[in-house]
Amino acid sequence: MSSTFWAFMILASLLIAYCSQLAAGTCEIVTLDRDSSQPRRTIARQTARCACRKGQIAGTTRARPACVDARIIKTKQWCDMLPCLEGEGCDLLINRSGWTCTQPGGRIKTTTLNLVTLT
Repeated sequence: MSSTFWAFMILASLLIAYCSQLAAGTCEIVTLDRDSSQPRRTIARQTARCACRKGQIAGTTRARPACVDARIIKTKQWCDMLPCLEGEGCDLLINRSGWTCTQPGGRIKTTTLNLVTLT
């Protein structure tokens, strides 16, 4: 096989490897699942992949996956990461298992967390 072929193959594999890497401090949504089977209620689940810097962990900012200060997760002060959209109010759930975002019209979105510990 010609050296041009191998040069092309190496370049293509490097491009694929580079494109699959996230930039430091960024996140992307990997899966998104919505369940609207219950009246007046939509349950959404999403999985995100993040490449956070030292001292950061995957969280939510302005209703999007983001790298946030790890202290927020440790202390469960969820509203400190600004999880709600602009103009919405954030309140912690009583048991600190998540938060609510209240829109000006009164609609409430509740987010609860399932934290996964990797060992």
